[in-house]
Amino acid sequence: MKTGLKKLTSALRIWVAAFALWVPVMATGETAEWEGKRSDFHGFALYDFSVDGIPCKVAVPATPAPGMPWVWRARFWGHKPNVDVALLKQGFHIAYADVSNLFGAPKAVARWDKLYDHLVTTQGFHPKPALEGMSRGGLIIYNWAARNPDKVSCIYGDAPVCDIKSWPGAKGKGKLGPWDRCMEAYGFTEEEAMAFRGNPIDNLGPLAQAGIPLLHVVGDSDEVVPVEENTAIVEKRYRDLGGKIQVIHKPGVKHVHGLDDPTPIVDFINNHTEL
Repeated sequence: MKTGLKKLTSALRIWVAAFALWVPVMATGETAEWEGKRSDFHGFALYDFSVDGIPCKVAVPATPAPGMPWVWRARFWGHKPNVDVALLKQGFHIAYADVSNLFGAPKAVARWDKLYDHLVTTQGFHPKPALEGMSRGGLIIYNWAARNPDKVSCIYGDAPVCDIKSWPGAKGKGKLGPWDRCMEAYGFTEEEAMAFRGNPIDNLGPLAQAGIPLLHVVGDSDEVVPVEENTAIVEKRYRDLGGKIQVIHKPGVKHVHGLDDPTPIVDFINNHTEL
């Protein structure tokens, strides 16, 4: 009897000690597991760390929303951050993995796979993030989603590149970018790049089947990533496939990202976040 009482008392002490450590963590919305360099992102904690040698970032809300929703930002971390900041205030995490100079190629998709597994398995993030891609970020968000349609809640593309031939290839009306570097990332010759049918405009079927809603924000006078060679093609093909897509046009605007009032974008992500 005494032995049993001692075991129970010991177990209670362990539980109380664990609870004492757990309460402040939950109150502040931070987890004890975050490692790496901590800095500030518009008043929120930002952690820089690596997963299998891949530089990654996560901005942490003061109090995480139930279900641990998150936005996966592609490229250009910190550029036009009003959507990210608004969602951090609502309890979303914002994540980022460096895929610089990979143009959505399989190597970039593999990098995203590793961060996804880390955040969902280790940190308890929701299994269906919202994807956010500006300009060339459109390549990785769409290419990763096409291979993982069951792991995406919604997609927000902002002047997104949807065909490497348009940018950086400049094979139509788009501006020339680092075309040689892009071909190198894919392992293409010029002929192979031109014949490639694995661009976002080509891989919309899995997204439509999964019912993933899309939102694009575009400047109608964009000369870098022309709407007619990118978003307009995605819009028509996705609707033809039965998918849902909304396009917000900015008349007379060139390759400029975001909205002065991010509410339509924030509402879109909130409305399609599964908790």
